[in-house]
Amino acid sequence: MELERCNCMTLRKAARRVSNFYDSVLAPSGLRATQYSILALLNEAGAISINDLARHLDLDRTTTGKNLRPLEVAKLVKLAPSPSDGRRRLVTLTEDGMKALRAARPLWRRAQADFENSNGKKLASDLRQLLSGLTVDT
Repeated sequence: MELERCNCMTLRKAARRVSNFYDSVLAPSGLRATQYSILALLNEAGAISINDLARHLDLDRTTTGKNLRPLEVAKLVKLAPSPSDGRRRLVTLTEDGMKALRAARPLWRRAQADFENSNGKKLASDLRQLLSGLTVDT
């Protein structure tokens, strides 16, 4: 039992350390890592439903909605009914959102480079590959 808690805690602590690191590097932009990820995804995907955005982020719909609220208040994203199905809401990146993304992009790249420099390119690459294949039964 103690070993199970330790293994889980190690993974959660590492995830928090990485998140805190990216958040601290992005701080001058006013964005957190999760917010940057949402803006970057919207930049690539264009208008996307909240459910599809949640799927891409591997979050539930409620958490995705909570993450979108501050971005919508800051007018970085726009939520509107889908023209083809009024029950669905589409999220789009606004011009201000694009400006915020452009301003934060060099900081994100610096965070990526600093992470690789601190941990080694091979370990960083291996870690990304390992984590992208990670599955958990719910």
